[in-house]
Amino acid sequence: MKLAVLPPLLRFMAWSIDGVKCPVTEPLPVPHEWYQSGDLFIGGITSQVIYTLRTSHFKEHPSQQLFDLPEMVTKFYQHALALAFAVDEINENPQILPNVTLGFHISDSYYDVRMTYRTTLDLLFKSHGFVPNYICVTQKNVIAIIGGLGAAISFRMANILGLYKIPQLTYGSFAPKERDVTEFPSFYCMVPNETPQYMGIIRLLLHFEWTWVGLFAADDDSGECFLKAMETLFSQNRICLEFTEKIPNQCKWDALSDVNDLILKVHQHFTWGKANTFIISGEAMTIITLNSLMFLGDHKYEENVLYRKVWIMTSQIDFVSSSIQRGMSFYLFQGALSFTVHTSELLGFKKFLQNIHLYWAQGDGFLKDFWEQAFDCTFSDSQGLIEINDACTGEERLESLWGHIFEMHISGHSYSIYNAVYAVAHALHPMYSPSSNHRAKRDQDIQPWELQSLLQDISFNNSAGETLSFNKDKEMGAGFDIMNMVMFPNKTFLRVKVGRVDEDALEGTRLIIHEDMIVWHRHFEQTVPISVCNDFCRPGSQKKKKEGEKFCCYDCVPCPEGKFSNQNDMDECYTCPEDQYPSKDQVGCISKVLMYLSFEEPLGISLASLAVALSLMAALVLGIFIKHKDTPIVKANNRDITYTLLISILFCFLCSFLFLGQPMKVTCLLRQATFGIIFTVAVSCVLAKTITVVVAFIAIKPGSNMRKWVGKRLASSIILSCSLLQAAICMVWLGTSPPFPDFDTQSLTVEIIAECNEGSVTMFYIVLGYVGLLSILSLIVAFLARKLPDSFNEAKFITFSMLIFGSVWVSFVPTYLSTKGKYMVSVEIFSILASSAGLLACIFSPKCYMIVLRPELNTKDHLMGKN
Repeated sequence: MKLAVLPPLLRFMAWSIDGVKCPVTEPLPVPHEWYQSGDLFIGGITSQVIYTLRTSHFKEHPSQQLFDLPEMVTKFYQHALALAFAVDEINENPQILPNVTLGFHISDSYYDVRMTYRTTLDLLFKSHGFVPNYICVTQKNVIAIIGGLGAAISFRMANILGLYKIPQLTYGSFAPKERDVTEFPSFYCMVPNETPQYMGIIRLLLHFEWTWVGLFAADDDSGECFLKAMETLFSQNRICLEFTEKIPNQCKWDALSDVNDLILKVHQHFTWGKANTFIISGEAMTIITLNSLMFLGDHKYEENVLYRKVWIMTSQIDFVSSSIQRGMSFYLFQGALSFTVHTSELLGFKKFLQNIHLYWAQGDGFLKDFWEQAFDCTFSDSQGLIEINDACTGEERLESLWGHIFEMHISGHSYSIYNAVYAVAHALHPMYSPSSNHRAKRDQDIQPWELQSLLQDISFNNSAGETLSFNKDKEMGAGFDIMNMVMFPNKTFLRVKVGRVDEDALEGTRLIIHEDMIVWHRHFEQTVPISVCNDFCRPGSQKKKKEGEKFCCYDCVPCPEGKFSNQNDMDECYTCPEDQYPSKDQVGCISKVLMYLSFEEPLGISLASLAVALSLMAALVLGIFIKHKDTPIVKANNRDITYTLLISILFCFLCSFLFLGQPMKVTCLLRQATFGIIFTVAVSCVLAKTITVVVAFIAIKPGSNMRKWVGKRLASSIILSCSLLQAAICMVWLGTSPPFPDFDTQSLTVEIIAECNEGSVTMFYIVLGYVGLLSILSLIVAFLARKLPDSFNEAKFITFSMLIFGSVWVSFVPTYLSTKGKYMVSVEIFSILASSAGLLACIFSPKCYMIVLRPELNTKDHLMGKN
């Protein structure tokens, strides 16, 4: 006999658990076990038995044991079979552990705190009569423990196993924040923690635009951790919770008032809620409890349209049932999307399950209860705890069972157990390899803690061809599969892989979902369900928050003028790009039309035709004056100034063509400067004419000193100096801030104005102002000289021409500033043509009349007033 002394801390945990005093004299049930001998042992703690009648039975029979009516979760029997299958494969493969046989010892935790500690101690210090601190039989060399499924069991096991540095490999996924796993250096996880699932759920909701959801969670520490994590993520991703409801893993079914309250609370979310998407987190017991509550609340709940929802489930949830609940259907969860531990089909595992029969293995303490409850039969030596429907023949086969009783396809948790066995085997391999420095001298020299460094560094390929290794957090695997649950009326179901979540993947591939493979609940008629607080805001509108409600509930209002929205549920409408404008229904943008004064359009044709006609008229007048250059009326009005004035007027008409057509770099550079210089020359000629008339009349007075100014020199000086000053202004303009082609996208809604940007607006108005100044001087001088005698005095005509000129350009400024686009250009062209035509008509029409129609008046005597 070996004496194993437990430290005080462990003794306290073994006998005073969760504040409940457990005297040594109080007997505990012998747990279900499965034992297979070997040189080295792997311990396993599974969760296969629940006690649905424990509370009521204990109240009625307080002198009896608390554990009297076992109800097995038959589906979890696959976990034990996966361990046995892996051990058999390794023992048959001499390349992994030569000359060593692996054995295992599987025990049941009973979903109970006390039994979890009891079973863990039992694996370490096994004896017929359980006496802690003493080992009364030959000690089995336990090198690693696999278990448990949930966080509660796993960490309670770690409390004991961590003291002895025995590697513990868990096969369920749970939140890392439930307890700091760094407290347990021998704690290894065969699956990722739940954190990737959290973001996977968010990505799934965002993918389908489900923003109004309900959440069910197990009423335990794991559920509380899940709620806190998800509520934060929902807020960050603009998803709203309609409700949160905690579901107990095991109800106290004898307390009818409590059960009724829970049924009402659960059913109200279906009756009054608007959410079509429900998220549920917990374990297998959570789904059993929820399904039972739905069944008790409404026996026809499967046919009720209110209960047809999209369910999103976490990886710990599975569709299981016990013999008492085997008549219930899971059709409520048709089309559910379930996150599961990543699996691959194992070669030979399905055949292994098909070969399972009633007497296939010795030492399997689970098989008898499993067989009776899975096949609803009984043996002749049954204690009568289960209603006898038929006798067990031993010919029953696992593939005939419904999916919620037992599955032939390997589950994610069974796959993790299989990988855990291989991880231990590959960690042991260097110790038994002939060429390894770790080789043990004798088998019994190997201690569990020696596997720590080897486990952390292993990397191996399993029979499914996947490469497996632990990361820095001692977790194995990356990501979760997304399975679509297809339920059938005969209570069977099919898992279809429709996607995957992997937070370690590249951005954009962290969620892969195949929508075309998903089978939704028949109520949705194979269209993607909608789960929002209110209807989507359609394109052309935007969301407006409802006061006093969550941000997922809102009103829809049309987009403001000039904006658009082309998607559902836009927070704000967008402004179109500069070269586009919103459509009439404000659901998109339409390209703006480029607008400029074209030669092809009616307005452009009209102005071009008018310019050509006036140019021809100016050319005709110039021709007339040249032809009759020796006649008195032509000679009397200074022929050179007349020719210059006519030519400048002709070019004024022609320069209007620079304003027609699409603005180009050359035309923009020339149009205003050319127009300003030519107009300056024309007005300078008019000013020179007027001043010449005034000087001539002053000079003929006796004793006048102005005789020396009479002649061509004065007129030429006026024209040259005025024109050169304007040319200098234009050169400065073009040299410092020249005009350039530009596009005005803001002034008009549906058109882009192709225009010439003047560069410096100040210089543009200086050029116009200078022309206006010369015009005012001409008007003033002509007005003062209008009553001078002699018939050759043209001051009156110049006065009229300047009045017309001034009127046109005074009207031009406000009109020019109030128009946009081609109309603004047409105003400028019209002003050029009108003012030039006014000069031509007022100054030269009387002279042409005399030259062409009244030649008899074109004499020197007539001009001198002698006739």
